[in-house]
Amino acid sequence: MVTVSAWAPLRRSAFRALWLAQFASNIGTWAQTVGAQWLMGDLGGSALQVALVQTATTLPVFLLVVPSGALGDILDRRHVLISGQALMLVGAGGLMLLAGTDKATPSSLLGLLALMAIGQALSMPSFQAIQPELVSREEIPQAALLNGVNMNVGRAIGPALGGLLIALAGSEATFAFNTVSYLGVLIVLARWRRPSDHRPLGTEHITTAMRTGARYVASSPLFRRVLARLSLFIVFGSGLWALLPAIARGPLRLDASGYGVLLGSVGAGAIGGAFVVPKLLQRMSKNRMVLFATWLYAAATSTAVLTENFALVIVAMLLTGACWIATLSTFNATAQVLLPSWTRARALAYYQLILMGGQALGAVVWGAIADAYSLRTAMIVPAVAMAVLVVLATKWLPLLDRPLDVSPATYWDSPPEIDDTDAGPVLVTVEWPVAKENEDAFIDAMQRVGRARRRTGATMWGLFRDTETPETFLETFTVATWQEHLRQHLERGTVVDQQNQEAARALAKEAPHVRHLLFAEPKKPD
Repeated sequence: MVTVSAWAPLRRSAFRALWLAQFASNIGTWAQTVGAQWLMGDLGGSALQVALVQTATTLPVFLLVVPSGALGDILDRRHVLISGQALMLVGAGGLMLLAGTDKATPSSLLGLLALMAIGQALSMPSFQAIQPELVSREEIPQAALLNGVNMNVGRAIGPALGGLLIALAGSEATFAFNTVSYLGVLIVLARWRRPSDHRPLGTEHITTAMRTGARYVASSPLFRRVLARLSLFIVFGSGLWALLPAIARGPLRLDASGYGVLLGSVGAGAIGGAFVVPKLLQRMSKNRMVLFATWLYAAATSTAVLTENFALVIVAMLLTGACWIATLSTFNATAQVLLPSWTRARALAYYQLILMGGQALGAVVWGAIADAYSLRTAMIVPAVAMAVLVVLATKWLPLLDRPLDVSPATYWDSPPEIDDTDAGPVLVTVEWPVAKENEDAFIDAMQRVGRARRRTGATMWGLFRDTETPETFLETFTVATWQEHLRQHLERGTVVDQQNQEAARALAKEAPHVRHLLFAEPKKPD
């Protein structure tokens, strides 16, 4: 097996330019978070208004990430990204001007932060979806690792830089830095020459695209496994991020600079993980690596509350950074290679939804347990739970190690032509003659075909045996409109779907007979 360097994606100019611009943007975002919280205090904001800073930056993302994913699939992702970054630029620039002229108010601060969160929601799914367009398929795991390093190092550097900028020039300096960082991303996106999408049937309606995305996720067990594994890790592993400030102030008795060292250690561990993970994946499966990384993460996070030795806690934070990025980058890379281009952004929106929602839920749950019991309890209980659950998940929800070819494929026979493409619902029947000795294998093969039908647009699917001629099977599925059925034929097929259908055809005695039926609506009375 050929070893792919951890830094191989950075040799590709488009990925490198966007990665560097995003790195500056991540630092700016974390620096601005400190500036916004500090400014709200300077404005005399109440405790509720200070807390609403976090709400303004997260709630719009949570509410809008799914429709934003649909937009990332039905529109040019480059244009969607530019629009999202432009909104964030306007928000950061507005904060800079208001803070610099002493005209900021708590309401205007929250409103502009919410505007930036809308831009972030618009950008997140499309940013994830374009990664396979920037690197080769073999480099996707390394690209996911590097993006994880980007975020973690930004999380470590940004707050410290924000505090320094506030001390030197006031909170408006953090907004100015963030504004400049968005300009860098916009310049890179403007210069990127992305190939046009292949959409012979034009643009989908956003509500249809959202329904199709939800149906795809529901009909893709391999992708649902990734979401389930992500949920388990995030909910039980997010306590560290929520409680690390309390650990620093409490048992470790650190000041702000000591807390910054802890964050920096996590970032350094993430960088180290980017070197180690590709080598580990050459020697073990994804499932085994995630198992070991989760165990080590659980042990390291427990160490943070079991000792007051600062040096030992630093080592633990280095390990948590490496294990965090190893686990999440594996989930992210697995998700990306499972998804075809036509639905990648809208499906990854659910990934982002769980990533953010799981962290928010975990912070509330483990924070409440820390208040009711102790920091030690709030860290050790989830650590033990995640160490046990990952064993069960490895057995019952294994990640796919073998590659699937989800590149586009047009393999269906051409459907009849009709004038009204909005007509529907459409009932498609496929009559399969199958020899008795192949029946069991055929039924099993058709389950995979059925999932492919549902993923690409079928609202209902079933396989029936003819009672009069038992060797005849009737496959039926319905699609909302003729236009949606055409998209099944022309836009949504993949090589792996084609392989599954060919496996079923190989078990039939002859080619199946297909019929297309439109819903018969009664004529309106004169």
